Amino acid sequence: MSAYGHQMEREFSGQSLLSSGDSGTEIGSRYNIESGFYMTSYAATIFIAGLLVTGVLLVTMVVSLAVMLQSCESRSKGMVKIEKERDSHRYCQILTLHGELNGFKPDEVPPFCRSLAIRHIKAGGYARDLDFAMRMIDSFFDSILPLNNSVDAVLMDIDDILVLDPQSNKPSCGIEGAMYLKQRRTLKLYMKLHSRGWSLILLSRKPERQRNFTIENLNSIGYRNWSSLIMRSNQETETNTSEYFSRRRKALKEEGKEIISVISSQMDALTCWSLGIRVFKLPKVPQFDNHLENCRFSR
Repeated sequence: MSAYGHQMEREFSGQSLLSSGDSGTEIGSRYNIESGFYMTSYAATIFIAGLLVTGVLLVTMVVSLAVMLQSCESRSKGMVKIEKERDSHRYCQILTLHGELNGFKPDEVPPFCRSLAIRHIKAGGYARDLDFAMRMIDSFFDSILPLNNSVDAVLMDIDDILVLDPQSNKPSCGIEGAMYLKQRRTLKLYMKLHSRGWSLILLSRKPERQRNFTIENLNSIGYRNWSSLIMRSNQETETNTSEYFSRRRKALKEEGKEIISVISSQMDALTCWSLGIRVFKLPKVPQFDNHLENCRFSR
């Protein structure tokens, strides 16, 4: 190769190295720029604020979940308690029904059933039960009329409505309040049936010697113009109550009376002979020993 050729080759090689060096520098610079992270102070502030907001939201979410879990746990415990109370209430209802059928005495009722009964009354449960029973009776007698005023009879048990002293103040709470409410609602029913022409026969378990006293009490409450008042004769004082009622109703039938309905809150008056077309049981007010309470009275 000529000297000129060698010179040209050296120059070309030098230029190539120079170019390669420049390219390396350019690539290295580009790499440094791309691998670094650069942001302005404004962008950094926004980024940090976003992280704080996200943290607050996460904490809030955790707290909310904890509250929800605690609430669910409390509600679950409440449901268990409610279920237990409902079970106790059902048990006491069944026990009361069998107690009425078999003539249980008040001291044979478990203490917790007594407490439930009083709570039921105080919460307005007895008033609702009585109202429902009265509406059933009204519905029946709204659909039927007496064909013969002196023959078609309705028998009404009066012993429960004479438990309270007619001269006493008007109790507004507890068992006495329930008794007074029943007394007034039964009188209202009596007056409605009387105005529609029904022959009303009053039933009592009391002995004949208390007739005058019983009539005075009935009059003081507001009862008037009943067809007859049935009370135990001297020979019936030891007779079983159901048998006593059966005998008296049979005698009424033999006299020509047509018994349409019997209304009572006690099972012994509703489970014997000649009950008519329809019988109605009014809810019974529990009568426990030492049940007097500190109530407010109204005149």
